[in-house]
Amino acid sequence: MKIKTWLATFAMALSGTAAIANTDMAEAEVRKLDMEARKITLKHGEIKNLEMPPMTMVFQIGNTALPAGLKAGDRVRFAAEKIQGQYTVTRMEAEPK
Repeated sequence: MKIKTWLATFAMALSGTAAIANTDMAEAEVRKLDMEARKITLKHGEIKNLEMPPMTMVFQIGNTALPAGLKAGDRVRFAAEKIQGQYTVTRMEAEPK
């Protein structure tokens, strides 16, 4: 049953419709954005669902829309999951300026 649940969650994440229920959004500053490689470097606060402390790290960009005009230095809120061993952004929104 665990494998079926994981596969369903993974399929929803790939389709861009993953439910983010029970996942808190973390705050971050964009440090680098590489759309060609589908990677983003974030200096982020605690990511509760991943039990991850604040740090700066590179994430894969999942099948999710990023805020229009996103660039280094922008503040964002995001959700991330570990998908196939890769920390992946599954949702992101710009913080108001």
